[in-house]
Amino acid sequence: MDINFEYYKFFYFAAKYGNITKAAAALGSSQPNVTRIIKLLEAQMNCRLFIRNARGIRLTEEGRLLYSHVEVAYRHLLDAQEEICGQASQRYGTVAIGVTETALHIFLLDLLRGFKAKYPAIRIKIYNQSTPDTVKQLVGGRFDFAVVTMPYEMPKAFSSVKAADYEEILVGGTEYAELANAPLELKNIGRYPLIGLGRESATYRFYKEIFLAQGMDLELDMEVATSGLMLPLIEKNLGIGFVPEKLAAPLLKEKKLVRIPLACDIPSRSIHIVSDKGRGKGLAADTLYSFLRDAAL
Repeated sequence: MDINFEYYKFFYFAAKYGNITKAAAALGSSQPNVTRIIKLLEAQMNCRLFIRNARGIRLTEEGRLLYSHVEVAYRHLLDAQEEICGQASQRYGTVAIGVTETALHIFLLDLLRGFKAKYPAIRIKIYNQSTPDTVKQLVGGRFDFAVVTMPYEMPKAFSSVKAADYEEILVGGTEYAELANAPLELKNIGRYPLIGLGRESATYRFYKEIFLAQGMDLELDMEVATSGLMLPLIEKNLGIGFVPEKLAAPLLKEKKLVRIPLACDIPSRSIHIVSDKGRGKGLAADTLYSFLRDAAL
């Protein structure tokens, strides 16, 4: 049976994601083209490989059998590519990563200098987005991997390595100096204008859960896209807000901000390196991933 091996590649991604749209994005193709090739493969194999339903597609018994072989073969091909290209090839190429701003400043920036000194020919494209948006793009195959803030529920197909822990504190500008004198009850935060990350961010969801646990709703007076935008607004006394302690430290030292103690504890957060277990990385991406992972361990 003479079947185009490219068909198996389309089958692999469709089976892995269980969704034609996601498979098309990972392949850099279109939905109609993926559907067409799957139908051609089914016709040549004289059996149905997928069952379509409202949620997407799922493998038939024949499809599961084929996937068990194709998935192994795909991984072997990636391993062979890495072995043949050798260590020298890892020093060239382009890596695309999604990074939240907090992860960039707390973890990634300190390591990129060392990495570029060791691998100067590897080009790095960094895309700054919220954790939910970064995860969506990683699922779609836009990024090789991502460095994001947690907690956030990751897809089961993702692997996650904790890179660092960090604390967030409540701060205000100098006009809020009186709040530094005594612990502030969480229920009383609503008396002051609150600045925070937008509703689509993992940070907003994190604090919303904390507020709900106290029987309160989280209401922001100002929503911003990145944590870097929060500090200038807070410094100008436009409100108070929760920010990473490491990012606020220079302004606290210069007495441009004041730390507002709380009567309750805020759980610590973490930064994770995440990747899609089912999608192989290029050699350049794997080099950067391994470098960051080793630094985190």
